[in-house]
Amino acid sequence: MMTFLKRQPPARLAAIAAGIGLVALAAGPVAAAIADPVKKTPDNFSYDIKNGKRVAKGGNRVTNADGSWREERKDGDCVIVREKTASGEYRETRSC
Repeated sequence: MMTFLKRQPPARLAAIAAGIGLVALAAGPVAAAIADPVKKTPDNFSYDIKNGKRVAKGGNRVTNADGSWREERKDGDCVIVREKTASGEYRETRSC
C-alpha cells in the first residue's frame, strides 16, 4: 500500500486524504445514532414510547376504594388536576 501512495502525484494524495476525512466525518452521526437507540419523546408529548408502542404518560393518579380518583399532571408551566367522584362527576381544572 505504501508503494502505491508513493507513486501518486501530491494532488491525488490530497484528494485521497480528503475523501477519507469526509467518510470519517459522515460516519460520526451514524455511529452516535447506533450507540443511542433509545429515543426519548419530548416533554410536551402526552405519551412515551416503550417496547416500540405508544404508552400514555399518566399523572400520579390516586384511586380510592369507592371508585373515585384524582390525578395531577404537569403540562408546561401549568398543572392539570383531573377528578372523578364516586357518583360519576368529572372535573378538570388547570392552574397556571
